[in-house]
Amino acid sequence: MKIYFCGSIGGGRQDDEIYARLIEKLQTYGEVLTKHVGSKTVVQDEIDLTAKYIHDRDVRWLEESDVVVAEVTQISMGVGYELGRAAAMGMKILCLYRPSPDKRLSAMIAGAHNGTTFVVKNYTEEEAEQIFKDFLT
Repeated sequence: MKIYFCGSIGGGRQDDEIYARLIEKLQTYGEVLTKHVGSKTVVQDEIDLTAKYIHDRDVRWLEESDVVVAEVTQISMGVGYELGRAAAMGMKILCLYRPSPDKRLSAMIAGAHNGTTFVVKNYTEEEAEQIFKDFLT
């Protein structure tokens, strides 16, 4: 299984360690094409890449993927774009959100939840493994 993992890069890197741990868990189910999202150095690593190159590469990976898993706690226009593209392609999507008083989930994400092909889950990190098992198997 090819998994496309989404997490904020340009919108803020506060959750990079969480992304890395989620990606590690996801790798037990298949190949995570976007494991760089969990890297502490992703911004520096991609500094010389053009926006066009990153866009085209990521869309190509999205098209190759079987499923999308997105961590949507940190607001990110890029993640929203990726989710919109994936939904338009009819892909199976899981969005994970950690509720907190200072963050609010976008209505466009929460409202897309249909329980089957577009699933939005409030979660804690401890629950992620079971959520992945339920969604991916």
